Amino acid sequence: MDLKEDIKSISYIKSHTADILNQVNDTHRPIIITQNGEARAVLLDTDSYESLQRAVGLLKILNQSEKDILNGELIDQKNVLEELDKKYLNLK
Repeated sequence: MDLKEDIKSISYIKSHTADILNQVNDTHRPIIITQNGEARAVLLDTDSYESLQRAVGLLKILNQSEKDILNGELIDQKNVLEELDKKYLNLK
């Protein structure tokens, strides 16, 4: 990976939009967009963005699970399964 190819100024993006979109979609590498020499934004292809969103969602679930464990907020698996059976299978 050549990071120099993945950093572009906003003026370059404006004049080469189609080429940049093709690059991002072909390589699945993000483009860092600079303005006045400073990184200001990141351009991702949609598949990479969706994958990133799913990964963040899983990390949030893991983080909340760790907090629940540390706080002793646990439910026995047997009780959970029984409650699900009652709710979705109308068992008593």
